[in-house]
Amino acid sequence: MRIDKLLAHSGLGTRKEVKKLLKTSIVEINGEVVKDPKTQVDPDIDEVFIAGEPLDYQEFVYFMLNKPAGVISATEDDMHETVLDLLQPSDIVQDPHPVGRLDIDTEGLLLLTNDGTLTHRLLSPKHHVDKKYFAEIKGIVTEKDITEFKEGIELDDEYLTMPADLRILSVDEEEATSKIEIVIQEGKFHQVKRMFHAVDKEVLYLKRLSMGPLTLDPLLELGAYRECTKEEIQQLKS
Repeated sequence: MRIDKLLAHSGLGTRKEVKKLLKTSIVEINGEVVKDPKTQVDPDIDEVFIAGEPLDYQEFVYFMLNKPAGVISATEDDMHETVLDLLQPSDIVQDPHPVGRLDIDTEGLLLLTNDGTLTHRLLSPKHHVDKKYFAEIKGIVTEKDITEFKEGIELDDEYLTMPADLRILSVDEEEATSKIEIVIQEGKFHQVKRMFHAVDKEVLYLKRLSMGPLTLDPLLELGAYRECTKEEIQQLKS
């Protein structure tokens, strides 16, 4: 890897800014001052120091975001604010991407990373990763719905979903609404909404609570994010 790319990915500025940094003679590789931005460096072997301080380089980044409504799960868009727009500039230099997507009006847990291997593992249907949601439903959710969801729901395009675990939290008979939790293992377009539409009900509010072993931090406000802990990363990879 080029030294200017390593410095930029470590949050020390843009490529242009780190080239200026290199000219100040404060960057050392294995004890030798380096000024050429094209100098090759292996972060796993070489020792890189900035003004006498060791550089702590991370190849991969992992962020937990509490996605708010109105923001799309994409890296760029001409019409809407994206989840990357919620990150600090120093946190996007390594090009993180959302793992899967939440609808624009859906809130909750979204993992952002540049670890393509982990992304593939979490999204691959063969791994059957649980995704838990909380939802407010227009209509009275019944035991019959629980049974049908457990057997799989046929969507409007005749696709039969995998079995889903539906749990009724509360029912308001007067308002004819329900609060539920649902666990699915797929990520079809508008899947939860389409599943309830198939049983003549409507999703009024939807929030993702967890994805695999990763659970939304209750201290994260809407639009806020934090780095995943080492324990969370290990659990995701296991």
